[in-house]
Amino acid sequence: MSTVKVLAENGHNVTVLTTLKPKVTHPNINVIQVPLTPEEDKELTAMLADMTKADNKNLVLNLFRIFGQRNFIFEKMVSVMFDQKVKDLYENQDNKFDLVFVGFFMNSYQLGLARKLQAPVVITAPMPPSLMLNVLIGNPNEITYVPSFTLAVEKGKPMTFKQRLISFASHLAFNMALYIQESRNGKIYKSLYGDDPAMPSYEDLKRNVSLIFMASHGISEGPIRPNVPGAVEIGGIQIKDKPDPLPQNLEKFLNEAKQGAILLSLGSNVKGSFLKPEIVQRMFNVLSKLKQKVIWKWEDLENTPGKSANILYSKWVPQDDILAHPNLKLFITHAGKGGITEAQYHGKPMLALPIFGDQAGNAGSMVKAGFGVSLDLLTLEEDSFNESLLEVLENPKYAQAVGTFSSLYRDRPLSARESVLYWSEYVIRHRGAPHLQSPVVHMGFIAANNLDVYLLVVIILLISLLLLKVSIKFIYKKLMKKSQKVKKQ
Repeated sequence: MSTVKVLAENGHNVTVLTTLKPKVTHPNINVIQVPLTPEEDKELTAMLADMTKADNKNLVLNLFRIFGQRNFIFEKMVSVMFDQKVKDLYENQDNKFDLVFVGFFMNSYQLGLARKLQAPVVITAPMPPSLMLNVLIGNPNEITYVPSFTLAVEKGKPMTFKQRLISFASHLAFNMALYIQESRNGKIYKSLYGDDPAMPSYEDLKRNVSLIFMASHGISEGPIRPNVPGAVEIGGIQIKDKPDPLPQNLEKFLNEAKQGAILLSLGSNVKGSFLKPEIVQRMFNVLSKLKQKVIWKWEDLENTPGKSANILYSKWVPQDDILAHPNLKLFITHAGKGGITEAQYHGKPMLALPIFGDQAGNAGSMVKAGFGVSLDLLTLEEDSFNESLLEVLENPKYAQAVGTFSSLYRDRPLSARESVLYWSEYVIRHRGAPHLQSPVVHMGFIAANNLDVYLLVVIILLISLLLLKVSIKFIYKKLMKKSQKVKKQ
């Protein structure tokens, strides 16, 4: 939504198709919502609550779980495409679109909507270059020195043998998960558009992505890796160039924080009520004794963890704007990519409490970079929580490290917003910009990996060896016969 808002702010009319009500709005943005049913909303809430009570930090295993008991997420994405409100977009001949953005998570069949609308397509992805994205634009998967984004590796240093082994295993597991999902996606695409002879095959459809906006900035974040022109990094796109004014109560609370302030937010999906009561109580016991003021994102203001003069509970927090405040000294986060990025941009050290998905990997990378520490939320104890808080608050090395990174992260030839605007309009101007595509997108697996060339070389070597063997045998026999004739004489 931050990406398309850039276009809306610059005069483009944007239609947004979504199941969830967007928090980012603009007069030029028209929202078409296909909402969750009450049953789906209940199931989603239950799933998120379950994730806070069990170890869900292994992203690969989590993918396989999603394919199983959490499959309703994928089913909802499919059902949206059958909704008449979506079909009206291309069945109404008066609708004209210059560009289609597709938010991405293993939903390549939705690229068919762009083809139906006869418009070029750009993918927006809330992650750095990865296997599931690279395949769409021919971006290389250099697994020998580019770790999986689930693996925390110290920036600028090559992976150890163990890390390369883990990265290789993750690559294989991801390939397996992608193969399973792509088999499903092919069938879904056929059920959606199989009766339209004008639609390309599913494999050909995936070869028509103009570019991908990725939520990363490799020069500062790492790892340093090759990217094709179609991989455009826009890490920090959600961060404002100038913070908005804070609500009066938050502004007053932070301004009066003479000893500094802490922001505690576990993201928009995880509610405080999802956490185990004993974990919440331990957190409150520690935070209420600090000299710093604490803003705690907590949804149920009638049932808070406890009352303390130094704690302000808020159902919603303007996270980016709070992190920009000079009195904010620490961010307690679930280590979502967005929150980590905002803290890094504003130079704020962190204490990470990862819960599921890519959060453990994000937290590990943050710790490796020296921007803070990480704890396991499921086994959180008062002593370790208190010690970690004091370590980050009182040891200046964390603030110094993230402050240095902040300067590097901001130093770009084009800001994230400028990059979005330029490249989006570039694709429109050049009608999909097919010249940006890597040739490997249009090659099969065998040709792309040179397997046919290697096979030919092996065959030539084998034939050469065979001929050499035959020649040696022939010469040997000739020499033996000649030798025997000499002996007889």
